[in-house]
Amino acid sequence: MTRWVAGVDAYRAGWIACVLTEDLTSLHFRVILRLEEIVDGPDAPSIVSVDMPIGLPERIEGSGRACEMAVRPHLGPRQSSVFSTPSRRAVFAGDYAASCAAALATSMPPRKVSKQCFMLFPRIREIDGLLVARPELRARVFETHPEMSFLHMNGGRPASLPKKIRSRANPDGLQERAQLLLAAGMPQDIVSTMERPPAGAGGDDVLDAAACTWTALRILRGEAVVYPSQPPRDANGIEIAIRA
Repeated sequence: MTRWVAGVDAYRAGWIACVLTEDLTSLHFRVILRLEEIVDGPDAPSIVSVDMPIGLPERIEGSGRACEMAVRPHLGPRQSSVFSTPSRRAVFAGDYAASCAAALATSMPPRKVSKQCFMLFPRIREIDGLLVARPELRARVFETHPEMSFLHMNGGRPASLPKKIRSRANPDGLQERAQLLLAAGMPQDIVSTMERPPAGAGGDDVLDAAACTWTALRILRGEAVVYPSQPPRDANGIEIAIRA
């Protein structure tokens, strides 16, 4: 039986998913509104790797979750791409002011929430609710980070060029990452989709989803690296780890 994997990245209108067979012979992209559309979709991916925080501690000690602190030193100039996720209470707060207040009360040293991170909270709550309601999915749905995926494709070196400059796509940075995906054996269709992304998405969203798919393959094959190597779990028993 053919096994599928999927890599999923959030974009402004929903999620973009790169779905691939284990043997790399069939690939397609899907734009979806809810993550459940992938896990319950006709392809039924064995592994779904998502570029979004999974697992929410009650308190934060240091500059984010343990997995975020574990990956940043490897990323050098790309480490700013790793946000500091606050506590569960802050993520579920009703508005930005309440979220900052909750984050200050549940972190050491006390830290507020960045506006950029706050905008991700609906997606984080969506994944959290899915994994709380359906714990069987915890064996299929995992957190990854595209820049860590590119690092492992690149022999342990972070991508040399930024993906964006002043919030605009950097063509050279996108091309560097596209070449890393092709050198890692990913299908050429990724490049053509990057050049003509689905409506509302950007070429960087396509590449990030594809990088997550590459990591999903590594998880399926038992090759992925887990950060930290002994992950903690949150109060709901959800693992807090980044795989690459």
